[in-house]
Amino acid sequence: MSTSSPDLALRIADALVPVLRGPLPMGLRVWDGSRAGPVEGPVVVLRSPRALQRLLWSPGELGASQAYVTGELDIEGDVGEALDLAREALTARGVTGAGVAVLVRSAPRLVALARELGAFGKPLPPPASQARLRGRLHSLGRDRSAISHHYDLSNAFYELLLDPHMAYSSAWFSDHPSATGQSLESAQAAKLGLVCRKIGLTEGSRFLDVGCGWGSLSLYAAEHFGARVTGVTIAAEQKRFIDARVRERGLEDLVTIRLQDYRDVADGPYDAVASIEMGEHVGQGTYPTYVSVLREAVKPGGHVLVQQMSRRGRHPGGGPFIESFIAPDMHMRPVGETVELLEAGGLEVRDVHAMREHYVWTVDAWLDTFEKNWTAVVDLVGEEVARVWRLYLVGGGQAFRDGRMGVDQILARRPGGPALAHETVR
Repeated sequence: MSTSSPDLALRIADALVPVLRGPLPMGLRVWDGSRAGPVEGPVVVLRSPRALQRLLWSPGELGASQAYVTGELDIEGDVGEALDLAREALTARGVTGAGVAVLVRSAPRLVALARELGAFGKPLPPPASQARLRGRLHSLGRDRSAISHHYDLSNAFYELLLDPHMAYSSAWFSDHPSATGQSLESAQAAKLGLVCRKIGLTEGSRFLDVGCGWGSLSLYAAEHFGARVTGVTIAAEQKRFIDARVRERGLEDLVTIRLQDYRDVADGPYDAVASIEMGEHVGQGTYPTYVSVLREAVKPGGHVLVQQMSRRGRHPGGGPFIESFIAPDMHMRPVGETVELLEAGGLEVRDVHAMREHYVWTVDAWLDTFEKNWTAVVDLVGEEVARVWRLYLVGGGQAFRDGRMGVDQILARRPGGPALAHETVR
């Protein structure tokens, strides 16, 4: 059932019909209080003509996300339900992201209405939370800026999101957490233990953790397997955090964290190497260099484990929102292509372990923690950044749920060395 009064919301809804190729998939309320569209379900709220201005200049995902994070556009009701409704309607009507831009620019009623409402001026400046990078793609300086944008937000922020291990990657659950009651902390410990067993860590093993994050794997390998760990990161906040935990736990003799680009690692060979959800950030053209570094860092016969997200389609960076606000310069590909790159780089792939459903459950737990800590998050980083992360977590969880993204543990081995007597793959 829809409203029928001739007001501004209805005029906007009518002007959007050619763009959406049909009626609004959910309710719409605009700044004058008028309303249009379905009565049931979530409602998109346009709080300012600036929302229309952003959508006209950047039609589709980028303009909508810019308007959302600034609060010029809001959603009343469940954000995930609203995203699902929009995606399902546009997919059913054959409207693609690229097609939206074409349709908007060929919608004269929408353009005329925007002009009338004062929403047809120059492009608005991007939100403060949007990434601004300079320099050659995947140069050392640009990579540091890209990583800093995401990971140096503040350690306190990530403590309001992650489990006590501070593991910012997919966990490994024994089964659906609703059936087992398994906590995220337990599932992250299971993942860390699985990685250590797969790469064959034992007491005294020399282990390199490439892109070590907040040290979850480095600390676990030292505490539970007695490994001698070197972790590398280019995020200064992460190094400070891990160094403090190393001192607190008395692990100075076992764990060394270096503020270092992976391309500068030159003190191998290590007995084993792992890189957990870092390979997405190295770029397509630079990935062979990344593989070469992993191979040269491990001894002949030693294991390399890469846990990495995968994606098909025309947005290897994850789409306009993620590429602009979350992880600029990221590149994902189908898992088979990553396997080929590892093999072309001289590693023997031994196992590919799909974990997509586990990321759905991991993100669900992060989102639940995030929403419970919403007030503290806003106090710490401001409402705009908090809205960025709400949109990221909701949308990211849906991408894994729907199979638009995956994540896999790929176990490889450098040829040579003694024959394998035993190898853990699960």
